[in-house]
Amino acid sequence: MLIATWNVNSIRTRLSQIIDWINQVNPDILCLQETKVIDDSFPIEPFEKLGYSVEVYGQKSYNGVAIISKIKAENVKKGFCEGNSDEHIEFFQDQKRLISADFHGIKVINVYVPNGSSLDSDKFDYKLKWLNCLASFLDEQVKQGGFICLMGDFNIAPSNLDIHDPKKYEGEIMASKLERNALKNVLKGRLIDSFRIFEKNTDHWSWWDYRNNAYELNKGWRIDHIYISTELSANIKSCVIDSLPRGNIRPSDHAPVMINLNLDDINLDLFEDEDDFFEI
Repeated sequence: MLIATWNVNSIRTRLSQIIDWINQVNPDILCLQETKVIDDSFPIEPFEKLGYSVEVYGQKSYNGVAIISKIKAENVKKGFCEGNSDEHIEFFQDQKRLISADFHGIKVINVYVPNGSSLDSDKFDYKLKWLNCLASFLDEQVKQGGFICLMGDFNIAPSNLDIHDPKKYEGEIMASKLERNALKNVLKGRLIDSFRIFEKNTDHWSWWDYRNNAYELNKGWRIDHIYISTELSANIKSCVIDSLPRGNIRPSDHAPVMINLNLDDINLDLFEDEDDFFEI
């Protein structure tokens, strides 16, 4: 099963590019971030024509997440609805940044983590609080059992290997110790960075600033990730960053990241209905 994530930086601006990419790659599940459109205005029909169903959680001009899939999505949840107090849920509900769904025993959680702006801003405090809520949300999902695939734009470079010039940016926004520790608290060793299973070196980026010819000079960051339950690490056949769409005319500043997951050896005892599992 091919699962992908892509911050498209406006679904309407990048729609033709997304459709072209789907036709080339043929993912089973595609998680999008920064769709920047309310649910009623999301262009669902082009995806349905390709045989995909669409689940959206959006807002006007900012944020927004969506899950596009060939496989029927079950138990679709929008926002922080478990593992957090009503007060926390209400605090974060204005910004549409999380959507999750179950696909035959694998819970796919699509997130658009706040950028944070700068370390001394209120937006940075919001980012840390949002990540803490994500950690609580994950705690609850783990209690419920099953496998987890957490993906999206995290706006965090997990280590200096994930920055083209770590000496220049270490300790700043997206590379601070506070953000990295908050991400570690989300993962808690129960989820693994699928890309680092296959690639241990630097010089692999998923985001390039629009300014200063960053893409042409390959001055990027790896801030888009796919984390998966450690029990499934042996089932990942590959994890790659497809940087080619970043070279399009009027591209998103992010590139798609995708994993190829082998489901043949997954323990079927975790599923209530084995017949449903084999429909994949």
